[in-house]
Amino acid sequence: MIYTQKKPALLIIGLLMLAIWFGVDTGLLNPVLAHLSSGKPYKYLNEISSLPLYFGVVAVVTGCWHWLGPHEEGQLDYYSSTIAGGMLILLITMLIRWFIAPQIEVISVDLGLIGNTGKYIHELLGLNYVVLGIVAGIIIANVFKVPDWARNGVRLSRLGLKTGVILLGALYSAAELKNLGGLSIIMIGFFVLGSVGIVLWIGSRRNISNSMGGVLSAGMGVCGVSATVAVAPVVQAKPVEIAYTIGTILLWGVGCMFAFPIIGHLLDMSYVQFGAWAGTGILNSAQVVGAALAFQPDGIETLMVAEIFNITRVLILPVIVLWLAIWYVKREGTTSSGTTSSGINVGQVIITKFPVFVLGFILMFALSTTGMFAPASHYQGKYFGNTPAQGFKQENLLNAEQTEQLRAEIIVIDENEDRVAVNRLIKNGKIMTIEDDNAIRSIINAGTLSDEATAILSAAHDAVRHTARKIEAFRQWITWLFAFGLVGLGMQITVSSMKQAGGEPAIIGGIVGFIKAALSLIVVILLIGDTV
Repeated sequence: MIYTQKKPALLIIGLLMLAIWFGVDTGLLNPVLAHLSSGKPYKYLNEISSLPLYFGVVAVVTGCWHWLGPHEEGQLDYYSSTIAGGMLILLITMLIRWFIAPQIEVISVDLGLIGNTGKYIHELLGLNYVVLGIVAGIIIANVFKVPDWARNGVRLSRLGLKTGVILLGALYSAAELKNLGGLSIIMIGFFVLGSVGIVLWIGSRRNISNSMGGVLSAGMGVCGVSATVAVAPVVQAKPVEIAYTIGTILLWGVGCMFAFPIIGHLLDMSYVQFGAWAGTGILNSAQVVGAALAFQPDGIETLMVAEIFNITRVLILPVIVLWLAIWYVKREGTTSSGTTSSGINVGQVIITKFPVFVLGFILMFALSTTGMFAPASHYQGKYFGNTPAQGFKQENLLNAEQTEQLRAEIIVIDENEDRVAVNRLIKNGKIMTIEDDNAIRSIINAGTLSDEATAILSAAHDAVRHTARKIEAFRQWITWLFAFGLVGLGMQITVSSMKQAGGEPAIIGGIVGFIKAALSLIVVILLIGDTV
């Protein structure tokens, strides 16, 4: 059978990509980009100036061959037939990331901040290019239908997710654990492992599929959407199961983000208590930040504690990936006698069927921990450094005018630790320690100084916070791989499959989410005071 279809679709896709590049290169799209960036520098300029050219040329050349060239049955024919679908997904991803998502952000910002959360509606609802990509894929699959020439490429899109999961390991480092309190590690470990276990237990009794239970347990137990995407290939989750999990996480998280601050104030919780509760009980990282800032809009003490707990939760992801991989292989292939249905030993099945890309994830995590990609103390590639060897540039030292500005306004700072940090900044011309940097961030967030002084502090903070180049490169690849894979995933979700899945994921997610929030609140009130 010959899979490559003699149609001009791929050629047209390539020409559209080249048209985007031409519009940027000649300045024709400058008014559009200026609108999408609200007058600020367009943040995707490097991408949009190069990627459409590279992939457009490939698509045009390959498209001419698809349309006009001879094709013979074989491996080359099959794999070349995936290019058209892959390029279609990539074009959709480009349009969403570069144009549609920024336009939604512009509209959201025009609507203003939501309450005292310090967030806009697109941030609270998670309306980023990833979620929009899934939605776009679903619309295409159900309204327009995936064309025949693109089907093989759409099926191959899962490869993007698996490759992204491997690179994801480079963003985390076990060295972060040394900065965390023992109670936070124990508490997060208990609730993460407990949530995963409860979802799996309830799922087995509600007769949902192993793949649905596995992906839902990761999303509800670890860190929301990221964990869902990371675990989905491990448990061979269907596109509709991933969509249901992400929907459950976002809906539950939005509700918690508004409810948690109200409950926290009613119970007169301290900053540390609320930060610990939010970092444990709310599923998605963005919603953790929103709840923390809603509880304490004039400082970052709550946010810092919440992020500590959130980081701890993220660092357990490799353990959960490994656990669910073994659990899934065992559940799918094991009989009551402890062997697979074909008589093969469970251990042998795990060894032969264990997803190779999970090992890649663990390897990248281990290499990141050694400091191969960034200083071993980094978190997601960001690290503190105030010496030239660590990336600090001498031209970023404060000048005399800036130090005088800070000296004139330091009197309005209430907290003694914050004043000490600013005095050290004035004396040395740069932030000296991580603790001082945290104090500076607190002053910036409180907004007690003038705009000029706040800008000086912000510049000083940026000068000592660096992103490792290797990690930045990994992050860019991960971004595109996940975006590509999730658009393709959306194109495999049909309304009929969603009806077939039913409402079980939402019910289980709601039960586990409520249990997690309630129990973590009790633990926080009983065990946590003003320190972690």
